[in-house]
Amino acid sequence: MTITLDKIKKDEQVLIERVMGKEDIKRRFLDLGFIPGEVTKCVLISPFKDPKAYLINNNIIAIRDVDARNIEVLYERD
Repeated sequence: MTITLDKIKKDEQVLIERVMGKEDIKRRFLDLGFIPGEVTKCVLISPFKDPKAYLINNNIIAIRDVDARNIEVLYERD
């Protein structure tokens, strides 16, 4: 099932499928390592639920939900 990155919960691991959005935000995500085929995991959710921090390529990157909606991920529920 494909969802956007903002929908995953803490400690869930997903595969990046597609980066969308305006060219500048898309380029920024790609530069940060959010590349299709990479695995990412939500490692921290702020007290107000936004932003969330994701582990990707041994880096932790915090992203607001409004921006994380531009990243589609492959999500498998148990």
